[in-house]
Amino acid sequence: MRRCEDVKMRRCEDEKMRRCEDEKMRSFNYIEDCGMKILTIKKLEKDFYLRGCLTVAKELIGKVLVRKKGRKVYSGIIVETEAYLGDKDEASHSYRGKTKRNSCMFDKGGSAYVYFTYGNHFCVNAVVGKAGVAHAVLLRAVEPVRGIEYMKKNRAAAKDIYNLTNGPGKLTQAFEIDLKLNGADLHGSELFIASQAAGFKFKIKRSKRIGISKNTEKLYRFYAEGSPFVTGAGVKYRALSLRKRGRGEVVNQFRLNRNLNFSLK
Repeated sequence: MRRCEDVKMRRCEDEKMRRCEDEKMRSFNYIEDCGMKILTIKKLEKDFYLRGCLTVAKELIGKVLVRKKGRKVYSGIIVETEAYLGDKDEASHSYRGKTKRNSCMFDKGGSAYVYFTYGNHFCVNAVVGKAGVAHAVLLRAVEPVRGIEYMKKNRAAAKDIYNLTNGPGKLTQAFEIDLKLNGADLHGSELFIASQAAGFKFKIKRSKRIGISKNTEKLYRFYAEGSPFVTGAGVKYRALSLRKRGRGEVVNQFRLNRNLNFSLK
């Protein structure tokens, strides 16, 4: 009898969760805790993107990237970015002026700049600053939060959870971001960035950018120190991080983060 009651209880909880998830798929304005510890976040204000490129690149660390495609919702905590400063930066796509490929960079801050590179993957950037300055912040890596099962299917080659989104090409593949989102409004419903992930503790570090051949000395890369989800955090690094922080602690923190963006307003 007790076993039957437990089964019924689990079924009720599953049904409650399913109804909540269905409702949230239809509208990000729906707020319901579903019996879980849910943390509320909201889309960044438009003015956030109208500031200096280095400032925005730094402050994007800890924010939440959200991608909605049909009934699928992907999200992740941004743990690594790079700033590209237009005609002041030889490594920037807009250094030599406006082209068909980089035209979205010249828009007013608050839109996405997506491009195809190396013949096999996409990269996504947040355009920042006033119209015409052509500054952008590359989103290099995120810590997966929601839609992880879909990410695993999209990134079948990933060996573990740390390898799903620890690079700009991996991130876009996992989140199903391609050229169709080039120029997308970051305040829209398909792709946006939300406020700081509460409970996500980190220290921001700076370094040289990765994979460029010009203006290489600039410290325009920002990342969450100690995160095993950043670019280049290989097996040895992740194993060391796990030993230092304690495997149980890392797993528990990851499980907590999975609930960070269930409620948006």
